[in-house]
Amino acid sequence: WGIDCHGKAVCFSARCWAFDGMNAFLDISFFNNSSTMTTSTQHILVTGSSRGIGRAIAERLAQSGYGVVLHGRHASTLSAVKAELEAEHNVPVRTLCFDIAERAATEAALLADIEQHGCYYGVVCNAGIAADNAFPAMLDAEWDDVVNTNLHGFYNVLRPLVMPLVQRRSAGRIVTLSSVSGLMGNRGQVNYSAAKAGIIGATKALAVELAKRKITVNCVAPGLIDTDMIPPHVLEEALKIIPAQRMGTPAEVAGLVNFLMSPEAAYITRQVISVNGGMSACAMHTASIAIRSALSSLVW
Repeated sequence: WGIDCHGKAVCFSARCWAFDGMNAFLDISFFNNSSTMTTSTQHILVTGSSRGIGRAIAERLAQSGYGVVLHGRHASTLSAVKAELEAEHNVPVRTLCFDIAERAATEAALLADIEQHGCYYGVVCNAGIAADNAFPAMLDAEWDDVVNTNLHGFYNVLRPLVMPLVQRRSAGRIVTLSSVSGLMGNRGQVNYSAAKAGIIGATKALAVELAKRKITVNCVAPGLIDTDMIPPHVLEEALKIIPAQRMGTPAEVAGLVNFLMSPEAAYITRQVISVNGGMSACAMHTASIAIRSALSSLVW
């Protein structure tokens, strides 16, 4: 049972929560009966953290003293990253191995983890894939795989975690990773741009729902970031559309995410923050084939 915004008693099902404007109704029985009432000490889940930007984020958070929950699809790689973070930063690190495109497996893994360890203080939704092609030639699988992983992955990861995050009754943080392609669109990336734009909309809507619970929800949109996936022969052309005349680094993206996780960022929510060296929409639309090849090779 709960109380609606007019003071009337309302009965909800076991795990229901609903919104009427800015008024949230929560079923108290779920809070009392769930064993996840035991909270973790500032642990942050980072999806897609075995390499690239995700790994840099995990390392930066560990440097700040957060416990880190690594995620990926390859257990051996995660184990190596775990060992490095524990040795270098002396923080608790554990790993989760599942495909965020698989809804049931994702929910089962996350709920089992918080059942044992308590809920996370923060979540970074970083995992994603790209499968580029001109739209008339795009295969069903290329559309489905990218949307299922990048956009459905947002739902698959966060939907099981929202109630446990709320039930902590404490401040929390969610950061999603979109892309310059989600903000501006990019030829050959209709699927990727659609999924990343969807993440922006979903992030903003979720931020409104969780703001009264002191849980901030923000989105980081990287541009051209220096990873081992960038073909060297297109770098010179790619830099022509970036006023800063260089690529960004995974550490620079990680630094922003680290700040958004901090207490100092408590009044920042529902924002999309670009890390792109000043890249503009006009430059994106006039980019050459070589530049587009560089951008499309990235997985943020």
